[in-house]
Amino acid sequence: MPLLQGALPDTVKTVHIMGIGGTAMAAFAGMLKDAGYVVTGSDTGVYPPMSDYLASLGIEVMIGYNAKNLDHRPDLVVVGNVIRAEYEEAQALLASELPYASMPQLLGARFLESRHSIVVAGTHGKTTTTAITAHLVDAAGKDPGFLIGGLAKNFDRTARTGTGAQFVIEGDEYDTAFFDKGPKFLHYRPKTAIISSVEFDHADIYRDLDHVKSSFRKLVDIVPADGCLVARWDHDNVRDVCLDAVCEVRRYGQGQTWDGRIDAVDTARGVQKFTVLHEGNPWGSFESILVGEHNLYNQVAAVAALERQGFTPAQLANGFASFLGVKRRQEVIGDPRHITVLDDFAHHPTAVKVTLEALRLRFGGRRLWAIFEPRSATSRRKVFQEAYASAFGAADVVVIAHAHDQGRIAEDDRFESATLVSDIRARGQEAFGYDTVDEIVAVVAANALPWDVVAVLSNGGFGGIHKKLLAALAA
Repeated sequence: MPLLQGALPDTVKTVHIMGIGGTAMAAFAGMLKDAGYVVTGSDTGVYPPMSDYLASLGIEVMIGYNAKNLDHRPDLVVVGNVIRAEYEEAQALLASELPYASMPQLLGARFLESRHSIVVAGTHGKTTTTAITAHLVDAAGKDPGFLIGGLAKNFDRTARTGTGAQFVIEGDEYDTAFFDKGPKFLHYRPKTAIISSVEFDHADIYRDLDHVKSSFRKLVDIVPADGCLVARWDHDNVRDVCLDAVCEVRRYGQGQTWDGRIDAVDTARGVQKFTVLHEGNPWGSFESILVGEHNLYNQVAAVAALERQGFTPAQLANGFASFLGVKRRQEVIGDPRHITVLDDFAHHPTAVKVTLEALRLRFGGRRLWAIFEPRSATSRRKVFQEAYASAFGAADVVVIAHAHDQGRIAEDDRFESATLVSDIRARGQEAFGYDTVDEIVAVVAANALPWDVVAVLSNGGFGGIHKKLLAALAA
């Protein structure tokens, strides 16, 4: 049962992926296929659009994590981080002599060794910043490789090999695999690293904020002396983890070397005009659909990273203007009866707060509904019970769903939706709590008015609420 060490041997021709049905894993399978490998995979079930994508590539998918999936003796097995050691297929792998690796490990060994790896890390903003950075490089004609933790609308997949010098990658602090509990980003060989924020999250992985910081310090430690760290220097936790960096540090944020200002927001078109400042002087002015202060600084970070590599304002302007956004990040999914419905991934209280503030800026004085499902490992626990009360301040009407599946969480550690509703009401806002998706849909459909904005916030499927809500509002 040899774990892959070092570079990928030339003898590897066939690769089997355990957990191939996820968005990132399916996209990575496509990268391997493009690179000439014969790829197979297994999962408990694969559904559109990933099933269609894998079928289009001719990749065989085996349903169920069964020992027989390895009977064809692949040259290498890639183990996704959804795989548990007790699964039958995992046990068969460990009992065999087949070499194996995690997806981040193989990505680093096969695709990043000779590239300029731009690793985008942080508790918040990773997906958006990765997507806009990759698009900026692509729009400048540089054909980057990329791995994005969401579907950027400018690309037809979440990962691509590319032929250019840059590889832009979302650096997730979540653990890598059942045999590697370190953060994924430690495998990504950063030449440039962006750190947007450091807060406590992933309560199923990290004990506390100091534990989170220790992972980010390890990332800072592996940026080489000739590399570059782009750090949100007006955030205390970011500054703290970056103090011992041996490379150039490009400081960005309010009052920092790299700063930005919002010049105007067109609420009709949903676009923001902004200027990037370097040492207080205008470096370039741009327009994009990424609205809000947090998105301003996501874009400033991308500029600070790319300017070091020779990109000019003129090269970046077209990229900002042509960026189409990321699915599930302030994504407008319908406008029935002039009621704008958005889908957003926000679930951490900081993400909820800045997302709603951005929507307030984007849509002006229109009545804003926030419908929130506590679904992530952290949001289903009490750790942020009090913090959520102020996170919804920019919304006019707040609807809190019952927390998703708290069965494995100790009763005294469970997040309480009813308590959050009471706390928000105590702040003078309209707030309601419901146990089922159908109840929420019925209430919103009965009370939403033309020109209202309804933001659905969840990091999961939320019981199919998006389609149900659009259908009910259109009826």
